[in-house]
Amino acid sequence: MTNTTKSSASPSRKPEATADPAAHTVLVTNQGVPIGDNQNSLKAGLRGPVLLEDFILREKITHFDHERIPERIVHARGSAAHGYFEAYKALPDLTRAAPFREAGKITPVFARFSTVAGERGSADTARDVRGFAVKFYTDEGNWDLVGNNIPVFFIQDAMKFPDLIHAVKPEPHHGMPQAASAHDTFWDFASLSPETTHTLMWVMSDRGIPRSLRMMQGFGVHTFRLVNALGKSHFVKFHWKPLLGTHALVWDEAVVLAGADSDFHRRDLWEAIEAGEFPEWELGLQVFTEAQAEAFSFDVLDATKLIPEELVPVTPVGRMVLNRNPDNFFAETEQVAFCAAHVIPGIDFSNDPLLAGRIHSYIDTQISRLGGVNFHELPINAPKVPIHNNQRDGLHRMAVPTGRVAYEPNSLGGGCPFQAGAAGFASFPQAVQDDKVRGKPEKFSDHYSQATLFWDSQTPLEQAHIAAGFRFELSKLTVPAIQERMVASLVNVSRDLAGTVAQGLGMKLPAALARALPRAPKPEVAHSPALSLTALPGDGGIRTRKVAILVADGVLGTSVATVVQALKAADAVPCIIAKRLGEVATSDDTALQATGTYENSSPALFDALVLADGETGVAAMSQTQAVQDFIHSHHNHGKTLLVLGLAEVLLEQAGIRMFLPGGAPDPGVILSAPHSVAQETANFIHAMGKHRHTERLLALL
Repeated sequence: MTNTTKSSASPSRKPEATADPAAHTVLVTNQGVPIGDNQNSLKAGLRGPVLLEDFILREKITHFDHERIPERIVHARGSAAHGYFEAYKALPDLTRAAPFREAGKITPVFARFSTVAGERGSADTARDVRGFAVKFYTDEGNWDLVGNNIPVFFIQDAMKFPDLIHAVKPEPHHGMPQAASAHDTFWDFASLSPETTHTLMWVMSDRGIPRSLRMMQGFGVHTFRLVNALGKSHFVKFHWKPLLGTHALVWDEAVVLAGADSDFHRRDLWEAIEAGEFPEWELGLQVFTEAQAEAFSFDVLDATKLIPEELVPVTPVGRMVLNRNPDNFFAETEQVAFCAAHVIPGIDFSNDPLLAGRIHSYIDTQISRLGGVNFHELPINAPKVPIHNNQRDGLHRMAVPTGRVAYEPNSLGGGCPFQAGAAGFASFPQAVQDDKVRGKPEKFSDHYSQATLFWDSQTPLEQAHIAAGFRFELSKLTVPAIQERMVASLVNVSRDLAGTVAQGLGMKLPAALARALPRAPKPEVAHSPALSLTALPGDGGIRTRKVAILVADGVLGTSVATVVQALKAADAVPCIIAKRLGEVATSDDTALQATGTYENSSPALFDALVLADGETGVAAMSQTQAVQDFIHSHHNHGKTLLVLGLAEVLLEQAGIRMFLPGGAPDPGVILSAPHSVAQETANFIHAMGKHRHTERLLALL
């Protein structure tokens, strides 16, 4: 008899709708014993001591005491969703990997997005790298593509990973700061490790504070291999590009959101999927040969380097759609175990030394976090394919192997399970003939060329935000020597950047830090537009965008109703905000219901602002400081404002200019007369599609 275990049903398939599962069910213990009283413990008399024999109480409390599992050391704060990957076409020349076997092939997936530095209860909007991990439940086992929203990483070798994380985590003597890198230990490490410079540029840019998890790219970071059925190999880099485009928060907006809604990104992802607005990413491949790799001015095995798209274009090969929220956060989002070692036939590793450490580290940490080697049997981690092997026992074993055979080769089990031979996974036979050494190739020592490429590829506004990011972080340091070292390192990236940062820190521009590689190879590309967030603007729609509509008793309800109807038709989310919840007394008896108040609705939670018309209502709003706060917040963050009729006086009261320097009208401030509300609302919706008005943001610098 074959030693066989079967995995749980596909975790990506939602059960059919049924009646409330709690209806007509009896409360029982974990042993199935019916519980007659779940309100009172067993006592010796009504006022007597609680009895030790109360096994119902002890089971309930004991289980509660052990509900929490150790959080991830990094990427502890995460949000996730189920979905599917659809291949555009078969890729037989490149890979035998199951997801790419045929056009239109559907592979279930589970994707998790996360911050890196913060603990499980930290805020979503901290400046940080974001994890972007996708588990493919393929026909030949699970493939985990575990990457980030930034294509490069801080370090080149896994040997330094514990040091990096120890440096960025809260300082050990007082446990501060939480989910932040603006402190001495991180920048001490960074200033003494120039290889971090390229990734620091990305993190200090707008990439470090995405507007939404649905609006950020994903990257596999490392160089991997694709291997076809004939054993031929190509190198590959993986790219995820969001359909909604890449958009970011403004820094002080991110800070406000951390307090106004620390679950901002998690809520945004959840509510979009619940509303049927399924986020979508296109998977693209940068495929290149080893000969091409040898000719590059950088080393493709160096995780601090990327391949500019001008050298190797990104070829779209499929799309991922996330269409179902988890049924239980703990069972799925918290217990999902991604491992860089989880590959399938057709996907293989390169000799990237950081990747080599991850191949070991992820499995090791999951064993510790999930209580043993059987974490693969948890439903969210279980493959779709049946499991046949001779592994036995261990903590939390859930499968029940059958038969007497637990070894191979055997005759008592008919020789089963047997080796797959050529149909199984086989590592690419790369020739290795070298001495054992500790060190790195010479090209690894060029720490600045690609950091300069990134800087030179940003728009003026993005460059201003990068400089502001460095100024904020370094201004929090208490050791001047660390500040000076870091600015000296930035001189090698851009004297303009370093000078702006130094000026903000009140220090003289230091001499450039000595380079590890004084004569770096000349880079092939000096400017790469794809490195700017503006390269992926999205489709211009405003689906799921939240719009605050400020009202007060006495506003003109018909114009507000017109705006609400148009926004809903564009799949935006209009929110009527007033002094109190409930019915608004309009001047024309139009029914309006306030769903938010000035007290519970921070301006930072909304993507655009509408100011209602009506003499009495406008007069009331002019006496409300919160209205001024909304106007200033939306204007200063480059968002779109629609001002109906008499509400123009509120802009004047706030000191808001409706023209840009030079006299051009601000395209993000739209005024509407009562007779033109429908047309101006259409203009408002079009202007919202830009997400932010960079002309205004540049003028406000």
